[in-house]
Amino acid sequence: MLIPDLSPQRIVCLTEETTEWLYLLGQEARIVGISGYTVRPRRARQEKPRVSAFLTAKIDQILALEPDCVFGFSDLQADIASALIRQGVQVTVFNQRSIAEIFGMMFQVAAMVGQGERGLSLIAEIQQQLAQISASAVSLPRRPRVYFEEWDEPHISAIRWVSELLGVAGGDDCFPELAGQSLGKNRIIADSAEIVRRNPDIIIGSWCGKKFRPEKVAARSGWGDVSAVANQQLFEIKSPDILQPGPAALTDGVAALHRIVMQWAEQHG
Repeated sequence: MLIPDLSPQRIVCLTEETTEWLYLLGQEARIVGISGYTVRPRRARQEKPRVSAFLTAKIDQILALEPDCVFGFSDLQADIASALIRQGVQVTVFNQRSIAEIFGMMFQVAAMVGQGERGLSLIAEIQQQLAQISASAVSLPRRPRVYFEEWDEPHISAIRWVSELLGVAGGDDCFPELAGQSLGKNRIIADSAEIVRRNPDIIIGSWCGKKFRPEKVAARSGWGDVSAVANQQLFEIKSPDILQPGPAALTDGVAALHRIVMQWAEQHG
């Protein structure tokens, strides 16, 4: 008896990370709609219709695509998910916030499209790369203190997976106690003087799609004596490379963090 393919054939991805992962799995033909914020892989923007932002979506356009599965991310997309569910659409919303949870999401998506074995193989490769980066960082004579700024006004510090990747890359998050807070509003540092007091060796900005302006950071009142400012250790990592909880953060994002840390170590070790 021939068993039919029971996995979803028409998938809408409301965020970039599931789109990128399906392409890496070689399953891009299943994707019928993507987020307008998708930049990875670049060709997805030319190949797939854009049907959502992050907090909003074109429900009628999504329904017209006749998806048999929609992938979303976090409680912030609950209203979109609810609207689609009321229309009879199957919706799977992931809520990954840590390295382990990102890997979990990746495996679940791979299994859902019948690519569990391929998914595990790719996950193992990424885990090996992370282990190699972590092993390289062990040799550092001193780990730099890193302030990762997700937004500038107000100051928002690193979310959990970014904080964890900083640790893998060889740095120490200046605000580890905030990293576990999933919502940006709960990672706000109200008093800029507290950042100065913690005196980061490195400042990395990734302003959620807005260009990082190191000169504005350096010009902040009272920041002139901060080690990162005094030593010109202010860097940008583009948000698609680090703030999407998917493959990009675990590959290009952590690699960028590691380069910055190792460069600092060569100069200040």
